[in-house]
Amino acid sequence: MPICTDWQLETIARCNSYRAAKNASSEARMTTGKWQVLGVAVLLLAGCHQQGNEGSMQPAAAAATSTAGRAPEFNADQWIGRWNGPEGTYLSITKSEGGYALEIADLDGPKPYAAKTAGDHLVFDRNGKTESIRATDGKQTGMKWLQDKSNCLTINAGEGYCRD
Repeated sequence: MPICTDWQLETIARCNSYRAAKNASSEARMTTGKWQVLGVAVLLLAGCHQQGNEGSMQPAAAAATSTAGRAPEFNADQWIGRWNGPEGTYLSITKSEGGYALEIADLDGPKPYAAKTAGDHLVFDRNGKTESIRATDGKQTGMKWLQDKSNCLTINAGEGYCRD
């Protein structure tokens, strides 16, 4: 689904209002409007294809992900272990019942959290806010101490942990 800015939505609304007024004044314009609707319908159907013998129409992108060639499912088990940050900070991930147990040590000391997978990352609640842990490199952590690292996890810009 396309994402439009307020400016784009306002422009589309103005164009639609103009077309509606112009089309209402002439029967010939109404015929043109019908052809435009038909054109849009054809374009929408062009984005679909027939799947197997069922005869069902399915968007091409959805069909591509439902085939055997899809990307492997994310497994956070590869992140289990200790990830070091600057100045003695660290992120420790262990397997737990129903997900993962986190221990995040900042300058105030270690704190435990429960996490679960969501797509290609882990999510957990901290101080009433849902946070995400994603795989990055050192530059994406936003921390100068980790710039040269390649195997890192980042929670927020300025909060990253890497394996040496």
